[in-house]
Amino acid sequence: MAGELAAHSDQSVVLLEAGPDYGPYGSPAWPPELLDARALPTTHDWGYDSGTTWTHRSLAFERARVIGGCSAHNGCAEIWGSRLDYDHWAALGNSGWSTDNLLPFFRAGAERLRVRRYAAEEITPFHAACLQAAAGAGIPEVDDLNDLDQDVGIAPSPVNIAGGVRWNAAFAYLDPVRMRKNLTVVGDVLVDRLIVRGERIEAVAVVHDGAAATVRAGRVVLCAGAYGSPAILLRSGIGEPAELRALGIMPAVDLPGVGRNLHDQPVGGLSFTGTPELERRMTEFGAAHWLPEEQTIAKARSTRCARGFDLHLFPTGGPSSEGGWRWVIPVACMTPQSRGRLRLTSADPTVAPDIDHGYLTDAGGDDLEVLLDGIEQARAIASQPALASLLGEEMLPGKAIASRADLGGLLRSYCMHYAHPVGTCRMGLPRERQAVVDARGRVHGLANLYVADASIMPVIPRANTNMPALVVGLRVAGWLLE
Repeated sequence: MAGELAAHSDQSVVLLEAGPDYGPYGSPAWPPELLDARALPTTHDWGYDSGTTWTHRSLAFERARVIGGCSAHNGCAEIWGSRLDYDHWAALGNSGWSTDNLLPFFRAGAERLRVRRYAAEEITPFHAACLQAAAGAGIPEVDDLNDLDQDVGIAPSPVNIAGGVRWNAAFAYLDPVRMRKNLTVVGDVLVDRLIVRGERIEAVAVVHDGAAATVRAGRVVLCAGAYGSPAILLRSGIGEPAELRALGIMPAVDLPGVGRNLHDQPVGGLSFTGTPELERRMTEFGAAHWLPEEQTIAKARSTRCARGFDLHLFPTGGPSSEGGWRWVIPVACMTPQSRGRLRLTSADPTVAPDIDHGYLTDAGGDDLEVLLDGIEQARAIASQPALASLLGEEMLPGKAIASRADLGGLLRSYCMHYAHPVGTCRMGLPRERQAVVDARGRVHGLANLYVADASIMPVIPRANTNMPALVVGLRVAGWLLE
């Protein structure tokens, strides 16, 4: 957003980043783990977790606190989803968000992020076996996972990786304009709240170097993500009035949808012991090649899917950051019906909000059934000759957990997530009680406040949300430049 506005106008643009700004690509300040795209780094995290959602465990909800946001620490899978996803957004009354409207932004974003496909010689022995095994289990290998009209298939994932470097959004959009006089980037600035005067935002209250300060602006755009953006709005008095008063926050705009409609794609899956033969092949391959953990993704259909697809299977294998090796076939329900909510527990910006995605709580039980079908498909893939002799024994959930009832109970207690939260500042018409922004990202009831991140997505796309979130930024930036 900041890069586009600075590049294509003379507007004065100030980008406030809660984490550090390490400068342009090539700066020695960049930590190696943020550049190395082979595995997911654990540094620069906000520390969000599931809080009191479960009594028996705490589930981390990783979000990157650094310039470039989550594009600086994610798995680099640039998957777009299905035509059904964005046409549905438009059908909900959000003009300008259909697939045909968005395709130019997907293509432009892919070019700027240096998205590429793995060459045949780059495919690791583990992922080569997964490709072959999936075909044997009825999921054909396809040329392009981003064919939005193709429903079932497996392929190496398109990735925003350049020479082994995770090519994040800051490299793609800030580096070309960092020298422009109309752009100021300030790192280590925690946004506390927005100062509302009538129907306008007058300034942004921040904490910088331990001191409170304000930044006055003619227009404010929040890009703090599905957790950060609603939290800032709520601390600003924008939300459900009674709940705000209970926290000592003076209500400014009655928008009960702020923080609601939170959802993400729940994940189950299988893990295996591996074999000496698989480790030998991977070690030999790694001596001469780059060795990423994630490399292939399968789109598949559950028995509940009539159109499109509703499953991702994304094999993950290689050296573990904790030592040894790990071999996993995770399964994600890509069309979750369950909805949760983000709430503040304090008006203090350093206190994390309460985050409950409501995983597997939909009344019809569809999300759980989709995951169970996915686990059956993962087991079918793992049993194919190309993989069976390499993977060893199924450790989790283990062959003893075979019935759908037993698997369902395990998933309800231990389901994971795909790290794709959306929806907490939902885009929609003013008359919709849960709508927070209009179809151009402007917050209802305020003239100069916008949100441009995954929080405005009304329904999660069948995608890894890296590229769809970038497209949201490009789409809203284009309208602001008009």
